[in-house]
Amino acid sequence: MKNKIRFRLLLYFSGSLLVFSLIIGFIFFALFSRYNMDVYKTELGNRAARIAGSLAGFWSGSAEKGQEHGMKGHGMGYGAYLRFLDDIAMTDVWVVDRNLAQITRGHGQSILAYKDLPPEAEDVIAAAMDGKTTFSENFGSFLGTPSITVATQIALPNGEIAGVVLLHEQLENIRGTTKSGLAILLLSMGAAIVISFFIASALAERFTKPLGKMKTAALKISGGDYTAATGVAQDDEIGELAIAFDDMAVKLDAAARESSRLENLRRDFIANISHELRTPVTVIRGSLEALCDGVVSKPDMVNEYHRQMLSESVFMERLVSDLLDLARLQNPDLAMEMKEVNLKEIAEDALRSMERFARPKKLALRLNVEGGNFTIHGDYGRLRQMLVIVLDNAIKFSPAGSAAHLDLTHTTAGITLRIRDEGCGIPPDELPYIFKRFHKQRTEENKSGTGLGLAIAKQIADRHGISIKVQSEPGQGTEFLFYTIST
Repeated sequence: MKNKIRFRLLLYFSGSLLVFSLIIGFIFFALFSRYNMDVYKTELGNRAARIAGSLAGFWSGSAEKGQEHGMKGHGMGYGAYLRFLDDIAMTDVWVVDRNLAQITRGHGQSILAYKDLPPEAEDVIAAAMDGKTTFSENFGSFLGTPSITVATQIALPNGEIAGVVLLHEQLENIRGTTKSGLAILLLSMGAAIVISFFIASALAERFTKPLGKMKTAALKISGGDYTAATGVAQDDEIGELAIAFDDMAVKLDAAARESSRLENLRRDFIANISHELRTPVTVIRGSLEALCDGVVSKPDMVNEYHRQMLSESVFMERLVSDLLDLARLQNPDLAMEMKEVNLKEIAEDALRSMERFARPKKLALRLNVEGGNFTIHGDYGRLRQMLVIVLDNAIKFSPAGSAAHLDLTHTTAGITLRIRDEGCGIPPDELPYIFKRFHKQRTEENKSGTGLGLAIAKQIADRHGISIKVQSEPGQGTEFLFYTIST
């Protein structure tokens, strides 16, 4: 394709230059031909005027001294003088007398009668007699070759009109100059076209070179190398195309990385699910096999096995429920019931629902409110779920007889919500992973946890634009900090 575009550009450049050259050449040739004819006419008219002046002087001298003395005074006769003028003028010189009776020609040519001239010549000679220098091409048929003729009067010093001078110039001589100019023009045009061909070829190569780079980058990208770049930096449309291409490559690379990350997450998710479900399924299966094979027959042992299977089934139900909940929250198309809600009311509702879990441990749930307006834009149910998850963790990891605190503060900067417990704390090496799926502490307090609660809480916070952070030290308790802007 590069070669095709280069060839087409070369063809366009060369074709445009050729048409331009032909148009300019035609105009130049027309103007040059006209100018050349005007120059020849001017020169021919000047020569005719000088010859007329010379003849006027010749005849004036002859009139003063007599014909014989006049001729001798000039050192030659009238016919010889005409031949002399022919040689100087380098053309045919005709002299028409004032009586329009005869025409004298140089170089020994015979004298013509006025009536022998073509009819069109009469108008030319008559205009010259009136003092007008006239040009005509009507003598060509009489002379036997295309010619241009100039006629001018011969005026004596005393004002008397002595006759008319006719000078003939073959058009072939004039056209020869024009042809020479045309030949030079064509030669120059040919040289210019050849030179411009190489220049156009270089320009076409320069134009298509960035396209070649983009093609190379496109082939690399199609091969899976999304880090490929065009390397084209131009301040024009091709440069903009290259920038867009490079941006596309960057986005494709990011998409490929994200796809790889999601694939890894999918694999980890399947592995984690398999791992989390293996234990309860194994326990339930083992219990059922023991019951079916009669290995366990005592009523109290049978009841214990039933309670164990019920506990494991409840755990699996919670696990599946949490997985579905997390999957829904991670779906950007999930519609949430967003409206104006009061975060204080949500906190009070969450605390009330958790009191029955705190009561067996004699754990105090304390709410501290500072400020007045706690209205935000959000989903009441989801925000309550977020707080319940964190409060559930605080209750599980707090020692009996301690307290869990929920502090709600409203300032000009926004709303801050803190949930603090007095539990065992979180090891520093686990803090970066507490919001990851299936991450949980393997302790007695958390044996019923699925490892998905905090991941769900983080998704709810993100969907509401709430910043969530955690601070904890072993033995000093844990604090979850939520920050948002009030409406």
